[in-house]
Amino acid sequence: MEQTTLSNKSRMLIFISLLVGSVVSSFLSTALNTALPSIISVLNVSVDTGQWITSGFSLAMGIVMPLTAFLITRFNTKPLFICGLLLFIIGSVLCAVSTSFVPMMIGRILQAASSGILTAMTQVVILSIFPKEKQGSYMGWYGLAVSAAPIVAPTIGGILVDSLGWRSIFWIVAGLMGLVLVLALFSFSNVLPARKASFDVLSFAISIFAFGGITLGVGQLSSKGISDPMTLIALVAGILGSLLFVFRQLRSSEPFLDLRILKYRNYTVSVLGSMVLYLIMMGGSVLTPLYLQRTLGFSATVSGLLTLPGSLLSMICSPIAGKIYDKLGMKKLFMIGGCMFLLGNAGMAFPESLPVLIIAYSIRCGAISFMMMPFVTWGIAGIKDNNSTAHGTALLTSLRTIAGAIGTAVFVGIMSSAAQSAAGIASPNPGTYGFRIAAVGMAAISLFMYIAGMILIRDEKPKRTGK
Repeated sequence: MEQTTLSNKSRMLIFISLLVGSVVSSFLSTALNTALPSIISVLNVSVDTGQWITSGFSLAMGIVMPLTAFLITRFNTKPLFICGLLLFIIGSVLCAVSTSFVPMMIGRILQAASSGILTAMTQVVILSIFPKEKQGSYMGWYGLAVSAAPIVAPTIGGILVDSLGWRSIFWIVAGLMGLVLVLALFSFSNVLPARKASFDVLSFAISIFAFGGITLGVGQLSSKGISDPMTLIALVAGILGSLLFVFRQLRSSEPFLDLRILKYRNYTVSVLGSMVLYLIMMGGSVLTPLYLQRTLGFSATVSGLLTLPGSLLSMICSPIAGKIYDKLGMKKLFMIGGCMFLLGNAGMAFPESLPVLIIAYSIRCGAISFMMMPFVTWGIAGIKDNNSTAHGTALLTSLRTIAGAIGTAVFVGIMSSAAQSAAGIASPNPGTYGFRIAAVGMAAISLFMYIAGMILIRDEKPKRTGK
């Protein structure tokens, strides 16, 4: 369905359905961290087994994301969106009633499949139903919503666990997604074209080894190291699978995930920029709470409060970034966001001063919002073939998710190694030294990103075609 056949009311109802569904999904991603100790206790499993309730979700997401391009292309928008909502509801109810680990994991896998479908669909639909001169603004509001939910989720999750028990979290998100389902049944339309496409079973199987292997292997690097047999096997399988996957897609007349869209310059630049952004973002997001709690001795609550200004600034900057993108284009927006990102990461290299660290972290969070969704909007707009939009979103999301996992493993490893080296020479603050070295690494990569972005990003301001 073309944009002109949708009324403004229809667009807004579809946007609200997408937005609330994304908020509920994002909320659960961090709310469960607070509930994990209670879940492990009730299910009577070890911590190593219980952590799969969260890490297994990420692994399943990594496997599902490449599949979303086929699903969006093959099936009509409304039934696919409703199917995604139903998967989430069924998975949440299964988790809520689980008394053992296996049904809990099955429920989490269903939620991961749903989140993969909904995440990919949301971005594609927003970019399809709104004209180019408004895409940045609506993607900014989408970015605000999905960044706000994880911020408040740990606090709300903790209150729910203490007052109603951890099962209440799953019942509540199932109920909220049920409301989205009712709204979607009456408001959603088939806004994306669907066509018959054959399902490449072999490519999907290879993608499981490629994306799943890398996600699993990299995720275990920081805790088990490269010498761990399972980690090594997962990484080798992921690398070999990726090479085979690329070879097969480039030779296929109807690829499972169309890698040929990388020929579009702006899209490729946006993919690389998003990957570097996620690499540094996830590293800093994990390191900062670790430093505040383990090195400075703050509680989890105090640590959350200290990082809250950054999260709030991120929420404020996201819609502002969308409006700047719509008016000025990507080049000038990157000049602002990239400079802020560099300054924020450089400031984090001085962790001895807590005020400096919190201010730098906050600037860094704001900078991420200035670039995150605009990169997606600008990159997808650079794909000249409208039929490849779903492939573009799926590929970008898959690669930046892997980059985020790599960033977490790499920078946690750098901090740990540097701290151990400092302890070996009797340094008074090995934890602070380790954090500083990791922050210097993030600042160096962000400098490279800024220079490369200023050279490669072309100022292609969206052309106004009318209101």
